[in-house]
Amino acid sequence: MDLGDFTANNSVSCRLSSEIPESCRTEDCCLGIDEAGRGPVLGPMVYGICFCPVSKKEELKALKVADSKTLTEAEREKLFKKLDESKSFVGWALQILSPNTISTSMLQRTKYNLNALSHDAAIDLVQYALDSGVQLKEVFVDTVGPAEKYQEKLSQRFPGVEVTVRPKADSLFPIVSAASICAKVARDHAVKGWDFVEDLGEVDTDYGSGYPNDPKTKAWLLKYLDPVFGYPQFVRFSWSTAQTLMDGKAVTVHWDDDEEDGEKAAARQSNKSMLSYFSREAGGKAENAAHQTHRFFTERRLFSLDTL
Repeated sequence: MDLGDFTANNSVSCRLSSEIPESCRTEDCCLGIDEAGRGPVLGPMVYGICFCPVSKKEELKALKVADSKTLTEAEREKLFKKLDESKSFVGWALQILSPNTISTSMLQRTKYNLNALSHDAAIDLVQYALDSGVQLKEVFVDTVGPAEKYQEKLSQRFPGVEVTVRPKADSLFPIVSAASICAKVARDHAVKGWDFVEDLGEVDTDYGSGYPNDPKTKAWLLKYLDPVFGYPQFVRFSWSTAQTLMDGKAVTVHWDDDEEDGEKAAARQSNKSMLSYFSREAGGKAENAAHQTHRFFTERRLFSLDTL
């Protein structure tokens, strides 16, 4: 699987897709939706769809697709290759949600939780299939949140399409199993081939499963926690695991708009507030004129302003 478009800039989300089989433009089709990487604190979450003509369901089943979580990595790779080679009747598309996208969405001023993010990714992929000319008749979805509400939401969004939302849909419907395999293979490749844009030297890639309760993952998070700038963009910094470690190990930052009054609170703890780094002496000479600017700012061509 070629993730070149995503690895070129893994700080943002990316859409990848196969060619649309001609038979999917002329025959009624079924489509499955599933995701990979919802729970880990490391790496992207990938939403996947797979679609084929309703008349080809048995041929898809003959490929022996199964829930990706029950398969080894080698088995998933082999099955994805079979799906990709069945391009005369099988198509797929992926939405790769970068860790940075996930965290900034969840921590923005107007809350955008993971369920809403997941629903929107699924809706966007279904719309992509429709816009590409796929004649959708049936959609099968592995639920996120209450199945009945999610099914009603999708049915209202896509009238004329028969929507079925079920828990464990990836083990009930082969078309969802196929989507699950596509999503999981993409996430595996993205995590293994992650390009760290931060200057971390030779990165230890033994970070375990990426799940918060994995000791290897916890050890990796501790090792690569910068006390000032936090984590590389490989980490979902909105996860409570990452936040807890930052609260305990990173430098405390006092924001001027905090309720306890940032500058006063900082002074009480013998710390500086963020505003103090932008103040000037009465004579107009910057406090830190002799201090060398940190490479974080120079690499990004960020400079202090004297006036606005």
